[in-house]
Amino acid sequence: MQLALAPMEGLVDNILRDVLTRVGGIDWCVTEFIRVSDRALPPSSFLKLAPELAHGSQTRAGTPLHVQLLGSEPALLGDSAAVACELGAPVIDLNFGCPAKTVNRSRGGAVLLNEPDLLHHIVSQVRRDTPAHVPVTAKMRLGYASPSSAMDCARALADGGAERIVVHARTKLEGYKPPAHWEWVARVQDAVKVPVYANGEIWTVEDWLRCREVSGAQHFMLGRGLVSCPDLALQIAAAAQGHELQPMTWEALLPLLQDFWRQATAKLSPRYAPGRLKQWVAMLTRTYPGAVELFTALRQETDCTRISALLGMNDTVAA
Repeated sequence: MQLALAPMEGLVDNILRDVLTRVGGIDWCVTEFIRVSDRALPPSSFLKLAPELAHGSQTRAGTPLHVQLLGSEPALLGDSAAVACELGAPVIDLNFGCPAKTVNRSRGGAVLLNEPDLLHHIVSQVRRDTPAHVPVTAKMRLGYASPSSAMDCARALADGGAERIVVHARTKLEGYKPPAHWEWVARVQDAVKVPVYANGEIWTVEDWLRCREVSGAQHFMLGRGLVSCPDLALQIAAAAQGHELQPMTWEALLPLLQDFWRQATAKLSPRYAPGRLKQWVAMLTRTYPGAVELFTALRQETDCTRISALLGMNDTVAA
């Protein structure tokens, strides 16, 4: 079994990837999507969103980082993928799952599930333009409006050369509304010979057990559930071995929040760093009562020094 950290644009950046992978249990992670629109991307575009490329394409914990591209022009995606490979990307992933309206309007993400032939063309082109030893993979949803073409899309990806497919078990129009239709993951796996990962609505070990039973999947990608419960992958890995892991306490999580804040203030301006911290703390409220209390205190706070004090940090951060 492999457990992956999902690529979530605007949330799981290099800072949060660093913190979450150091908790453990994650076999690999993926960049936020790197958009390819009107030209092949230069190295600087990759290094901005994936600074781990300069360090062996892995996080500080040694977790491999895969590079995800989003776009609809096969030649540009192929050329961009080649640049990423030159920088050391160990895997090129293609995004056919993003449901954002702005992305879909520019022919990116889940809207391409309406065009299985284009999916095949894109994957085939990227496969031709990248070294044979670098796997090309894909992430998809069940479809745009309905899952009726899910198997056709999956076959198009696999036949084009995708060596692995992650299936977010909802359509584009369903967004992130529960439930996730895990039974369709099983149908997709029956349609292709490559490994299929199940993704969507795995918040707890109990959810993972149900997902495994319904989907028949052997591998899983964790998104919001892992951000909300940083040791979820460790808990699932233990459960897969027949053990029960005592969940991480709020007290044990606080040093991770403090480290996240130090990195955020070092890399982001004082105008933006507080928002990134609040975004993560808001998601942690699903798991930790202590996060509810902290988020209430942080909600209206914008001063970085006062935020450091609220986090119990002795060192201060310049505002």
